[in-house]
Amino acid sequence: MISIKGLTKVFQIDKKQVVAVDDLNLTIKNGEIFGVIGYSGAGKSTLIRLLNRLEEPTSGKVTIGDNEITSLSKNRLRNARQNIGMIFQHFNLLWSRTVSENIEFPLEIAGVPKEKRVQRVKELIDLVGLTGREKAYPSQLSGGQKQRVGIARALANNPKVLLCDEATSALDPETTDSILDLLVDINERLGLTIILITHEMHVIRKICNRVAVMEKGKIVEQGDVLDVFLKPKQPVTKKFVEQVMGSQEDDIGQLIENYSTGEVVRLHFVGESANQALISKISKEFDIEVNILQGKITQTKLGAYGTLIVQLIGEQDEISQTIQYIKEKTSIEVEVLKNA
Repeated sequence: MISIKGLTKVFQIDKKQVVAVDDLNLTIKNGEIFGVIGYSGAGKSTLIRLLNRLEEPTSGKVTIGDNEITSLSKNRLRNARQNIGMIFQHFNLLWSRTVSENIEFPLEIAGVPKEKRVQRVKELIDLVGLTGREKAYPSQLSGGQKQRVGIARALANNPKVLLCDEATSALDPETTDSILDLLVDINERLGLTIILITHEMHVIRKICNRVAVMEKGKIVEQGDVLDVFLKPKQPVTKKFVEQVMGSQEDDIGQLIENYSTGEVVRLHFVGESANQALISKISKEFDIEVNILQGKITQTKLGAYGTLIVQLIGEQDEISQTIQYIKEKTSIEVEVLKNA
C-alpha cells in the first residue's frame, strides 16, 4: 500500500513561493492502477516525482510498503528506488545505446552479473513486444516502440510500483491504446501497482480502477472511476468527463423546445444496466412511442456507463406507468427533463 500524508512541495521562484503540492493526502491500494488527472500546472507531475524523491518534499510523508520514502538516507533511498520503476513522457532513452543496452542499463547500475542481465533483458523484450528490435537504436524506433523500451527498462529490477508520468501524451491515439493495453497486461501479469499521471480522461477511462483529480496542488475529487464519471462534483472534473462524453447540457434546452409533446426524460445507465434492452421492452409493455433524441454509452475498466435522452409519447397515464416501471423494475436511473 502507498500512503501519502500531508505532502507539500513549495518552490522558490524569483523570491516568490509557489505551492505545487498542497497538504495532499492519498492512499493507493496494492495492485491497482490509480490515475491522477489534472490540467497543466495542477501539480500532478511534481506529485509523482515526490513519490520517489526525484523532488524533495517541503513537508509530509510518503510510505511505500514498509519504507517511509521521505525519511530514508541517500544510500537506503537508492536501494528503495529499485522497487519503484518510472516511465517518462519523452522516453528518456540513451541514444547511443541499443534497445537491449537501454533495458540493461539499470541492471548494470545495480551490479547484476552479465549472464543474468542478458536473460532478464530477453524476458523484458518479449514482455513488451519488441522481439527482433534488440539491436535497434532509439533513432530507428517509432514513438510507441521507444515507450515500450522505456517500460521494459522501468521493469528491469522487478519493481513493485510503476510510476507513469504522462506516458502516452506524446503518442498518437492508436499507439496510446496499444501502450495502455500493455500496461494493463503488465499489471495483471506481475501484480504491479501502477500510478498514472495524465491530462487525458480517455486514459483514465480505459485502464484505471480509481482516480484523483488535482487542481492547484490539491486533490479536489477522488473515487472509483465509474462513480467519478457518473456523478462528477467539481467543475474541473466535469470538464474532464466532457472530454469523453461531450457536453449535453448545452443541447438540452434546445431539445426541450423542439419536442413539445409527451415527456422528455434522461436515462442513466451504469454497469450491467447498459446492456439492458430497455427501449424495446417498454415499447412492447406500454402503449407509448419512444423517440431517441440523444445519447452515448462508453466503457470504463469497471463497466459501462452513459446517458440516453428520449421522448415518451402517449397518454399521460401510460407515460407515468412507463417511468414508474423503469424506476422500480430496472437499475436504470430516470430523470424527467420536461413535462408536456
